Amino acid sequence: MSENEALKEAIAETLFRLIKSKKIKISKEEITRKIAIPPTAELGDFAFPCFFLGPLLKEEPSDIALELREDFQMKGVKEIQTQGAYMNFFLDRQKLTEDVLSEAIGLKEKFGGSNIGKGKEIMVEFSQANTHKAFHVGHIRGTSIGESLARILEFNGHKVIRANYQGDSGMHVAKWLWCYIKYHSKEKLKEDESWVASIYVDAAKRLEKNKKLQEEVDEINLQLDSGTNKKLNDLWKKTRALSLKSLEKIYKQLNTHFDVYYFEKDMEERGKKIVEFMLKEKIAKESDGAIIMNLEKYNLGVWVLIRKDGTALYSAKDLALVEKKFSQYPELSRAIYVIANEQNLHFNQLVKTLELIKSKHYEKLKHVSFGLVRLPEGKMSSRTGQNVLYSDFLEKVILHAKKEIKKRYPKLPPEKLNERALKISIASIKYSMLKQGEEKDIVFDIKEAVNFEGNSGPYIQYSYARANSILKKAKSNKTNPKLEKFEDKETELIQKMSLFPSIVEKAYEDLAPSVIANYAYQLSQVFNEFYHACPVIGSEEKEDFRLMLVQAFTQILKNSLYLLGIDVLEEM
Repeated sequence: MSENEALKEAIAETLFRLIKSKKIKISKEEITRKIAIPPTAELGDFAFPCFFLGPLLKEEPSDIALELREDFQMKGVKEIQTQGAYMNFFLDRQKLTEDVLSEAIGLKEKFGGSNIGKGKEIMVEFSQANTHKAFHVGHIRGTSIGESLARILEFNGHKVIRANYQGDSGMHVAKWLWCYIKYHSKEKLKEDESWVASIYVDAAKRLEKNKKLQEEVDEINLQLDSGTNKKLNDLWKKTRALSLKSLEKIYKQLNTHFDVYYFEKDMEERGKKIVEFMLKEKIAKESDGAIIMNLEKYNLGVWVLIRKDGTALYSAKDLALVEKKFSQYPELSRAIYVIANEQNLHFNQLVKTLELIKSKHYEKLKHVSFGLVRLPEGKMSSRTGQNVLYSDFLEKVILHAKKEIKKRYPKLPPEKLNERALKISIASIKYSMLKQGEEKDIVFDIKEAVNFEGNSGPYIQYSYARANSILKKAKSNKTNPKLEKFEDKETELIQKMSLFPSIVEKAYEDLAPSVIANYAYQLSQVFNEFYHACPVIGSEEKEDFRLMLVQAFTQILKNSLYLLGIDVLEEM
């Protein structure tokens, strides 16, 4: 990318955001193609024609040009002139450089943030791993997206409450307890993810072979629901606690935590009462012994609330959960659900039902959905033995990371090797989950994810470590270097760094961590091109200026990785 291309990209990004706010369909690529270099310097550095916007906005192109000029703000643009339908941009590269360096270095970890959400409380509910089941690779994506969204919202001034709603009751727990009591009761209870998952998988296989055994599971489920069997309740409490402890270890590794935990069991009683009210008010109705919401006229199908046997389904419990959230946190301006695409219909049914029962909260609910995670061999399922456990998966990634580290640093002590391998592995996994559009299904490939030279977490970590190494070797401490004529790779890096605040804003508005992930990779690419083209140490009169570029880069990349929930490495 040349200097002009970098500047053109920045102008296109700003124009795109302005035009998109006018509620018309347009792509950034289309805007970029329209930006041209004028035939003479008197007409500016870049020109943008507004003719094609006339029919879309039903306005005169010359008026559109004036409106866009009025709203356009971008560091490095000294002046914008309009001639008819044309916007002519005049740049101030030196001012752009001074601003980016002073702000990135001066504001440090605050650079790129804002106070747009100050005074507003938002809850982000994510992960939602069930007790008595495996935490698998698919859970990592939801957990990573949720934590990143929480950080992006906090970075923009919001008070964020991280919530985790976990399934600690229902049929999956009944299956687990049934299988343990009947076939594994002599085994010692373990605080181990793989052991917990193995009981559930065994239950699924046995029930698949003999359908009649489901009657025994149904009886367990009824007893759990009623709470009448003390021995069963005690076993449920013990095994639930073990499951939760094993999950906490995973959350710590994934750089996340939760401020509040909600559990399905606690929502059952209130959920049933809400359904009773709905039935009385003829909002819900009975059908073949079950209680349902018929939402077919809204193209949302039938939503079953209570089974024939009287036990509450997720739907009834979710109604109670919404009530609980807003009673516990009355200042919530929004409640965001990070859920798999498979749950989109369920969420829409929930919102419509809340609207129909005249809940004042339904408009405050928002969901961010994400696609499935597949391995090259196919989809994973916790109902079968094909499921890939988090612990087994992480171990494979760590082994691969160690091989790659040893190739580069064969004399690294074992302690440091283990520490770096874990951080690199977590970065590999999380970045691969975050870099692609949230709603897309993805295929996780270990070799691609741990590639030190590709579009990967380790590549970005390595770029940071490389820049940090330059700063450690530097002897100069000057903070006001002389700015002279810039080389293309210097300008390109400056321009890319200047985009960080607008990238954060876009990720915030779209609730899309992928925006920051892709920026982090592109910024790393630009820095590495700069590194090879522009020597820093020993570059005489350029050294002080280039050191400031490197310093600004390390801070911006560190901020980017923080927003993704990924640790930097001071050295690889």
